Amino acid sequence: MFKPVNSRSKEKQYHVSRNYNLPNNKNNQKKNIYEEPFSHPLGTTPGTIVVKENAIPPKIDLIDYNQKSHLCKEIYQPEECADYLDTESVSWVDVKGLGNKEILQRLGKIFNLHPLVLEDVVNLAERPKVEEYDEQLVIIARMVVLNQETNKFDGEQVSLVLGRYYLLSIQEEPLHDCFDQVRERLYKGKGLIRKKQSDYLAYALLDSIVDGYFPVLEKYGERIQQIEDEVINNPTQKTLEKIYQLRRELLQLRRLIWPQRDAINSLIRDGNELISDDVRVYLRDCYDHTVQVIDMVETYRELASGLMDVYLSVVSNKMNEIMKLLTVVSSIFVPLTFVAGVYGMNFEHMPELKWYWSYPIFWIFIISFGLGLFFLFKTKGWIDNSPGDKPNSVREN
Repeated sequence: MFKPVNSRSKEKQYHVSRNYNLPNNKNNQKKNIYEEPFSHPLGTTPGTIVVKENAIPPKIDLIDYNQKSHLCKEIYQPEECADYLDTESVSWVDVKGLGNKEILQRLGKIFNLHPLVLEDVVNLAERPKVEEYDEQLVIIARMVVLNQETNKFDGEQVSLVLGRYYLLSIQEEPLHDCFDQVRERLYKGKGLIRKKQSDYLAYALLDSIVDGYFPVLEKYGERIQQIEDEVINNPTQKTLEKIYQLRRELLQLRRLIWPQRDAINSLIRDGNELISDDVRVYLRDCYDHTVQVIDMVETYRELASGLMDVYLSVVSNKMNEIMKLLTVVSSIFVPLTFVAGVYGMNFEHMPELKWYWSYPIFWIFIISFGLGLFFLFKTKGWIDNSPGDKPNSVREN
């Protein structure tokens, strides 16, 4: 990580990187994307904070910056944030982890958060949305990160609370996110981010969340190509399971990104005073990226559905080839079996049985007749392809 260069007054600075010392157990691993999302029990009073038992304790980072300087600090007590909220510099308070109800309540008191906002933050089943409160704008988004071990994606809820001079971001866990580029631009003063206000920071985080979908979709494009080759060359029951898994994951991606488009559109359309006109121009670009992601997801879903049709077609073609081969073999041996059966009967008066050349003549007839049928079927094209060969239409493609 990057070490801060400047600071206000003589305040101590900190590195952002830390060792979180997370227990190595299954509870702290990223949740499966098909897991039932955590939500409040039925009948819970609105505004109640219900924290999961295995939730990771919060870790808080503060980045306070203006055009000339910036400060990176690790926050150990939520009350330390209060001094930075009313200054003209922009303060980004990044909370990672939802495992301490008391800390969340203290943060809510410092940032003057509505109880329903805190409820939405810990309720991980929230749909992406935008809500307006007194001098605050709450944005719920869904972030995806590619899991290099499984080549699938891990989904995570990100909550943003935008104020006049601050932005509070709350994530589920501290292991990884897609905000490293934003942090680097803040540390090194790249681009416009240090020259703009907190609304531009909110845009930068949303843009990073949306752009995080592209490497995930790129990996899914590669998976579709691999499965397509497997379907054409050697389809098995495992291939069918891969297609079903792919379709389910793409459906989950669609559920995550689709409402996000509406949330970003509302930021552009509603005209909240916390979002400047300049930032709305950038949000329109973010909206275009979201639409592009949706188009890619829909395209991949159609391709995945098409893979199912191709799989059934290839399996059916292979079965037809096998049945055709068996039919040809049966057609060759049925007349031969008939001849052998006739002369295998125990009749006493069968003149051919007493001929001297009857046995050689029998074999000459059997072999000639079998070869004749074989070449006849081959001439008609009935035995051109073996069961393992690809149909002509597939080879041409």
